[in-house]
Amino acid sequence: MYDYLSSHGDCYYIEYKGTLVGDVSLRENAEVAIVVCKEYQNQHIGRRCIQDMLRLAKEKGMQTVKANIYSFNTQSQCMFESIGFKKTDEEWYEFKIYADD
Repeated sequence: MYDYLSSHGDCYYIEYKGTLVGDVSLRENAEVAIVVCKEYQNQHIGRRCIQDMLRLAKEKGMQTVKANIYSFNTQSQCMFESIGFKKTDEEWYEFKIYADD
């Protein structure tokens, strides 16, 4: 999986206080994905990582970033929406990047 993600975009491990707690990726097709271990959730780790991916997307000249979030994953839906992602379909969310952001 990591070989695929790395060869189709950028993939990073998430380390928190010296512990590997997840991973985050930004694919060439502007799709962002993140996984954070359950015991490290609700500490704004994911939020900070997604914000970093949005900055990276802007540097790469992407105009939108999308995320596929399962309908049962209300915790992720709330986190992405709090950053500014908008629901565009049953399990898809999108963030528009503006030049002045």
